[in-house]
Amino acid sequence: MASERIAAIIAAEIAARPEQAAAAIGLLDEGATVPFVARYRKEVTGGLDDTQLRLLAERLVYLRELDARRDTILGSIRDQGKLTEELEAKIAAAATKAGLEDIYLPYKPKRRTKAEIARERGLGPLAEAILADRAAVPAELALAYISEEVADAKAALEGARDILSEQFAENADLVGRLRTYMKERAFMRSRVVDGKQEAGAKFSDYFDHVERWANVPSHRALAMLRGRNEEVLSLDIEVDADDASPVKPVERMIADAYAVGRQLPGDRWLMEVAGWTWRIKLSLHLTLDLMRDLRERAEEEAIHVFARNLKDLLLAAPAGSRATMGLDPGIRTGVKVAVVDGTGKLLATTTVYPFPPRSDVRGTQAELAKLIRLHKVELISIGNGTGSRETERLVTDMLSDMPSDSGPKPLKVIVSEAGASVYSASATAAAEFPGLDVSLRGAVSIARRLQDPLAELVKIEPKSIGVGQYQHDVDQYRLGRSLEAVVEDAVNAVGVDLNTASAPLLARVSGLGASLAEAIIAHRDAAGPFASRRDLLKVSRLGPRAFEQCAGFLRIPNGTEPLDASAVHPEAYGVAKKIVAACGRDLRSLMGDSAALKALDPRVFVDERFGLPTVRDILAELEKPGRDPRPGFKTATFADGVDDIKDLKPGMLLEGTVTNVAAFGAFVDIGVHQDGLVHVSQLADRFVKDAHEVVKAGDVVKVRVVDIDIKRKRIGLSMRRDADGGTPKPRDNGNRPAPRAPAPQRQPERPAQQGAFGAALAEAMKRK
Repeated sequence: MASERIAAIIAAEIAARPEQAAAAIGLLDEGATVPFVARYRKEVTGGLDDTQLRLLAERLVYLRELDARRDTILGSIRDQGKLTEELEAKIAAAATKAGLEDIYLPYKPKRRTKAEIARERGLGPLAEAILADRAAVPAELALAYISEEVADAKAALEGARDILSEQFAENADLVGRLRTYMKERAFMRSRVVDGKQEAGAKFSDYFDHVERWANVPSHRALAMLRGRNEEVLSLDIEVDADDASPVKPVERMIADAYAVGRQLPGDRWLMEVAGWTWRIKLSLHLTLDLMRDLRERAEEEAIHVFARNLKDLLLAAPAGSRATMGLDPGIRTGVKVAVVDGTGKLLATTTVYPFPPRSDVRGTQAELAKLIRLHKVELISIGNGTGSRETERLVTDMLSDMPSDSGPKPLKVIVSEAGASVYSASATAAAEFPGLDVSLRGAVSIARRLQDPLAELVKIEPKSIGVGQYQHDVDQYRLGRSLEAVVEDAVNAVGVDLNTASAPLLARVSGLGASLAEAIIAHRDAAGPFASRRDLLKVSRLGPRAFEQCAGFLRIPNGTEPLDASAVHPEAYGVAKKIVAACGRDLRSLMGDSAALKALDPRVFVDERFGLPTVRDILAELEKPGRDPRPGFKTATFADGVDDIKDLKPGMLLEGTVTNVAAFGAFVDIGVHQDGLVHVSQLADRFVKDAHEVVKAGDVVKVRVVDIDIKRKRIGLSMRRDADGGTPKPRDNGNRPAPRAPAPQRQPERPAQQGAFGAALAEAMKRK
């Protein structure tokens, strides 16, 4: 059966057993979500985790599309009366869409070709005769085929060539071997289009660039493809370009497929046909294939990088439920101010003008101090855009002037503004703050994202958060699907407070979606807070199936049922209560008692429905009920007096926050309005293949300034250092010299995003 075959293929790819894959496929087909299956159906799937399940879901789509195309092709060939058992077996064995299309090519309906015209003129037997008798002279054989439609022997041979060339080019096995050979041996070459040197200066590193096709990294591939799209670069894929022999290896491969020798007249003519076939038909066809593969490979890596960075950003440490002031810096237009309480409710807004042309510093500080005292502000969240360090300096001065007897001073933190402007102009923001000016909505978002990054960032389309590279150059459907999966996993990993969550946050919970989220909010507004998870069944259109999927991820602190505050699913409350009974304790007193819970044997509580994995999860949840998987909150401290790139000096030791991570390095905000790049070779005193092995977005790190290019706004940083935090030690690369720090380079392409990330990324374009 097709389903069993698909399960076996996927199982091999995700390191699982076929029955595990089959069980997971069955659950997904029934409408279960990946977070639900990963968390609450471990017994059914044998413990497949969310990473395995995401890959399974993605491959399931591909393989089912492949099977659908396979059925279409079989039907087409069957209708033509050309389907044989051998061909059917070959089609059934095709493992990729490209391989399947190779097989179908000879049977694919097409416009009338030169080969078909030649056959209509009776030249098919001539082509067969030349193939069959290599000793015969093709020109002499052609004389017998001259007719009213075939003027002479030359025309006859051209027709035979067209027939054989089509046959060669549609040989699926041959095309597959040639494609494999090209993938192993081909080089990617880019050249500047004449006359575009000045207009396309940002692509100057690719004006005459060549490297092996198989080794082109994602960011360079996408840069070159963008250059071609902007008509600055021409791209080509070359194979055996340095081979000086009269017959290229690819041409020899075509000839060998038909046992073409070198001596006989027919062989010599067929060798010319093989060369002609390569130049006219196969070279272009396979070049387009490899170019498409390169783009897909590059897009897959770029999407993977974006998804990984988004996950790190969403799961960044929350500052918690504390009254927060959000400041959206601006120079000429003023600093937008918003104060929210511990739940994120908006308390006050204003705009202050501490910078030219008004320069009302004292008035600004007085206004901010008044709001801090009035609303007992504990945190000040400052957006990292233009004017952020100036705003931070102003806040620092204000806090230092506040009387010490006025209580604890607020903690100031610079946060990423990524996506704040998108949120401000969104329908979500308009519905939440219909009477609030768009510019002030951004300040609200900046305040809330310090309290709980996840809860605030889910309101923004993931693609707009801007932690990827070349995000506008990749397949937007694939990117969107991947990022939506990341958001779903993050939300469900953390859990959601049912009585305070916004509609956008609830919509990401397993089994809900936008419609049910709105229904939950409407019910909450009408009937008051939910007392228990079971009350969800009173929500309009939320039935048992949706309840099963969502209940375990929704939390009700201080509800009538203590377990509702945990990740224990209602379906397993019976097991939890058996555990409580075995301890002879009240549930509330037992929750959090690590010693008592660790003394229990999980196997005692296993029954027919709930196995050991679920029992262990319940015990872990009782030990730390409602635990948040996100790290503890901490912030970077920017150096005083280092506010601009001009303030940097080589050798400076600074603290900063990782804002973005790519395979080739990490971008760090050190408080100078321009992220610095820690190249992968500078991340550690050991060999690092991928920057994600060492850092993730949101990490607070210590770096040393290595290179500064003020003109190009590029900063090279290093994290390599000895135990005392001094001069970085040379990295042992196993007989290879330690790489140099990233040197400033010409900007090869338009930045993937505006500002720090794009400029720093350009520096790494030519580096692996």
